[in-house]
Amino acid sequence: MFNSKKLSGAAVALALAVSAPAGADQPGEPARADDHAPIGVMGDHLHDKGEWMVSYRFMRMRMDGNRDGTDGIDPGTIVTTAPNRFFGMPGQPPTLRVVPETMTTDMHMFGLMYAPSDRVTLMLMANYLEKEMGHVTWQGPMGTTVLGRFTTRTEGLGDTSISALVGLFDNGSQRAHLTLGLSLPTGDIEESGTVLTPMGMTPSLRLPYPMQLGSGSYDPILGITWAGRANAWGWGAQWRSVLRVADNDEDYRLGDEHRLNVWLSRLLTPGASLSLRLEGYDRGNISGQDRLIMAPVQTADPDRHAARRLGLGIGLNLAGSGDLAGHRLAFEFHVPLYQDLDGPQMESDWMLTAGYQYAF
Repeated sequence: MFNSKKLSGAAVALALAVSAPAGADQPGEPARADDHAPIGVMGDHLHDKGEWMVSYRFMRMRMDGNRDGTDGIDPGTIVTTAPNRFFGMPGQPPTLRVVPETMTTDMHMFGLMYAPSDRVTLMLMANYLEKEMGHVTWQGPMGTTVLGRFTTRTEGLGDTSISALVGLFDNGSQRAHLTLGLSLPTGDIEESGTVLTPMGMTPSLRLPYPMQLGSGSYDPILGITWAGRANAWGWGAQWRSVLRVADNDEDYRLGDEHRLNVWLSRLLTPGASLSLRLEGYDRGNISGQDRLIMAPVQTADPDRHAARRLGLGIGLNLAGSGDLAGHRLAFEFHVPLYQDLDGPQMESDWMLTAGYQYAF
């Protein structure tokens, strides 16, 4: 995923961080690794007036298997018991006949931050998505005979966000700020692909909602972040919401998303810290419907997208010093502890995040 030059840079940063003496921040000393939240938290800090920061994050999310509520459900049960909301339309069977088995999403996120004042930091986030979903199709409108398997893929620019981070207070040991932003509909919502139908046909159709690249709507982003530290310990909390306030051009809107993060970090040296992060996540169902998304598969049903999850992330933050001052590397591995899904719906398996940041 990273080339040899990037790996070499990471090794140098790690060596500098681990070799730096422990102690409190003082002018001329290395930046503390825990000045930033775990890399899975967005918009967690402000910058000094006139300072810029560029960043890159790579995130891979893996989904494997299905769940209905808090219980796992196998594909054979789905295709014989889960009702198809489109039944009664031409060619639509009474139950679901296509089941997603796996999904991998790679996100390349590019960030830019600039502080016009000590109290306000502006942030731009853009991302490029690569999605792949594997399916199994059952033969005909009923029965338990597997017809075959197929994979759909999409990639392209996702939605872009612009935000202002507005400081509330900073007393040196604790700080807080508001996030006021807007998500822009730069991601495509008309992606299509070849599918295998229960009748053995392979048409090119508009793909269901999880395989689209954006929301198609302008969505307010609101949040508040609080963080603090004492000696070698750091902590923080962040609430962040994306509110879907209007339908897009295809006559639907995605569900609101709410995230609550709390984290705890421990310095190993001023340039290296370990972190634990708990994330609560809530997403609503889709309101409305794209009239071109109609298939006997759960991902095409607007009422099978709501999710409530609790997850745990374990991370490592590295802050460079000397010739690498201003450079940061961070890694985090995140797994679900609890999932309650309006299913049947694919369940999350794990997420890996690696990030690079440079402030100047």
